[in-house]
Amino acid sequence: MAAAILISLLCGAAVVCWYWIRSKATYFERLGFLSKRPTFPHGNLKGVDTEFHLSHVLKQLYEEFKNKSAAHGLYRSLLSPIFVVTDLDVIKDILIKDFDNFRNRGIIKLEHDILFNHLFSIQDEPWKTMRSNLSPSFTSGKMKIMFHTVVDISHQLVAYMKEQDVEVVDVKEVLGRFTTDVIGNVAFGLESNSLQEPNSMFRKMGLKFFSSDRIQLLKIFMLRAFPAIARQLKICLTPTDVTDFFVGIIRDTVDYRRKNKIERKDFLDLLLKVDNGGRPLSLNEMTAQSFLFWIAGFESSSSTATFCLYLLSINQNIQDELRNEIRSTLSKYDNQLTYEAMVEMKYLQMVIDETLRLYGTVVNLVRQAEKDYRIPNTELVIPKGKRIFIPIHAIHHDPEYYPEPDKFIPERFSDDNKNTRHPMAHLPFGNGPRNCLGLRFGLMQTKISIIQLLMNFKFSPSSQTPIPMVLHPSALVLSPRDVIHLKIEQL
Repeated sequence: MAAAILISLLCGAAVVCWYWIRSKATYFERLGFLSKRPTFPHGNLKGVDTEFHLSHVLKQLYEEFKNKSAAHGLYRSLLSPIFVVTDLDVIKDILIKDFDNFRNRGIIKLEHDILFNHLFSIQDEPWKTMRSNLSPSFTSGKMKIMFHTVVDISHQLVAYMKEQDVEVVDVKEVLGRFTTDVIGNVAFGLESNSLQEPNSMFRKMGLKFFSSDRIQLLKIFMLRAFPAIARQLKICLTPTDVTDFFVGIIRDTVDYRRKNKIERKDFLDLLLKVDNGGRPLSLNEMTAQSFLFWIAGFESSSSTATFCLYLLSINQNIQDELRNEIRSTLSKYDNQLTYEAMVEMKYLQMVIDETLRLYGTVVNLVRQAEKDYRIPNTELVIPKGKRIFIPIHAIHHDPEYYPEPDKFIPERFSDDNKNTRHPMAHLPFGNGPRNCLGLRFGLMQTKISIIQLLMNFKFSPSSQTPIPMVLHPSALVLSPRDVIHLKIEQL
């Protein structure tokens, strides 16, 4: 009798479980959205982070559904349905016209993870206030002030490259050290000396944060699939020693500056002067914002410059044309790299824009609906509280907007060609009020590194150069899977 009752209970539980899974697996179907059936427990993302990058799946779904609907569904897991918007007019509405309904990214709050509570992840009024406080640090005027610091460090980059008695260089490693030195100086007012000391603590902590070992991947999966449980368990994305390092750096630097009444025209100096609703920023708030500036500045810029040199090395005619522009422009400025000379280099901007189209470091934008949102001119409704993806990597590779999308053609970004395209067809830094605040600085340090390197070296593929490029499957910022070895020839 007891055995029969137990079997009945197990059968009943199995039926309930089956219906529960089925209800989750038909979520988009019931709302009228197109989607692919998910598998347990990965949803539509089986193989992501281990075999291929998220951009691969988003591009496949984009190509399948783009011409059928303005948006479709993506199962990040059975418990995490996400709406993917592909219509550029709707994307423009979400990012700009209807921004008030989509001002948050829907990132789980991790108050216990000190470095995670930065401008990218905070929400609502705290985000609005912090954004307003930080915006003055990234004006054109502030860029001109920081420009000379970046140029000085770029001279160290060139000197380092000339000292290397090698024909082949790991450009991602070298550029990562350069941008680490730049951000350490501009954000913290400290010399990290990563070019000369590859094992400097700044460099080690940066590499550790961006590492994607199994433990980190498990944390990310828990946050995506079971956010409430992850929060209860106080899971931190930031390793403890990385947090301790940066909290210590900011605490010691702030104490020293206040004690000695030192002012520097850098990012930390601005944070010290912020009036955040009638109070100064706390140590943790300053640390989190400095950390965001640091991780975004050193990794995104070094990856963009790496991709750029890679593309230039296998497109020698474009490399020659860009070098000619650099030389002819600098000749007007007594061969000195000035801010005005950099801005004048239109072809350089085109080259970087095309690099960001092919290999933008962010593959999708994330927003969350504050209330139910009916997609214009459709019956489709994105429910309140649900997150949406804008698959910018897929859009950047759409032949409708970019014929022969896998080819490197900087002329796509001439003024005439840009004016013929939809403004939402190129979104490497997002758009609207929540676009990338540091885009000017990121572009500036990328441009300076490219200018200085092309003035002094010729880059070409080596026998070790990976052609075609393969993306790292689990990288937080789009990165190559393999080491990018390029042949260098001093000019």
